[in-house]
Amino acid sequence: MEKLRDLATIISEMQRGELVFPTSVNAALSLQLALADPDCHDDEVLRRVLGEPVLAARAVALANATVFRRNGAPPVTSARAAVQRLGYRNLYSLAASMVVRQFGARIRDRALRERAEQLWKFSAHVAAISYQVAQHITRTDPDTALFAGIVHEAGNFYLLSQADQVPGLLDEMGRRLGPVQEIVAREVLRKLEVPDAVAAAIITLRDGAISLPPAGLRDTLLLARHLCPVLSPLPAPQDDYLVRRADMVQCLETFPGLAELLDIAAVEARSMGAALLA
Repeated sequence: MEKLRDLATIISEMQRGELVFPTSVNAALSLQLALADPDCHDDEVLRRVLGEPVLAARAVALANATVFRRNGAPPVTSARAAVQRLGYRNLYSLAASMVVRQFGARIRDRALRERAEQLWKFSAHVAAISYQVAQHITRTDPDTALFAGIVHEAGNFYLLSQADQVPGLLDEMGRRLGPVQEIVAREVLRKLEVPDAVAAAIITLRDGAISLPPAGLRDTLLLARHLCPVLSPLPAPQDDYLVRRADMVQCLETFPGLAELLDIAAVEARSMGAALLA
């Protein structure tokens, strides 16, 4: 009963708009707002990137990831060159990655903090693989897929950040907290101003089977999660996931060129993941 009261308090605070981010992500949120402004100029974006050294360093690292160095492009060595190579949409994804990851920074319990770091590794690899799946299988916009992969566990990150105050919460996640996780995910995605189409794909990840052939952002994320070599630290999903898993195996077995795609995705996921995990 006490745990239910704690969960009700968490949800109530979120719905009243009392979801508070750590002060260290203010620069990332500021950059997101600037990038969303159609009147924002390159110099303003660069100023905000340079205003946060960690953000600037990660922008350069991501710009030098394999996926962004097509046709033998040389490595970039400045934030300005990184901004030009990545473009606004990928910078937005990078800023979102900093925001999401910081949820784990407030966790005091060592075991929970390790779970949060593992969940971030999982998310970063899903994001990188989503980029490849979108390009080669589902024909979805790869930049959108990258962003969706980065933020698709944002709700669970927030719940992990609250697990210090709610003993046993982690054991319940993925098993009996489905409705709670959905409410939390909706509120976190809204706070992050995630576009409705992306939020809808994330919220419905556990609903129904994958399309055959796969198409759209939701199927892209499902396939990326299935192909991800990094395990999620959260408890196993509900039983209906097993049905979708069988569908995915059937889909992947019949996809021509899958082995080659996975080799490419593995290289680029490691490169992109390293930049996001830095």
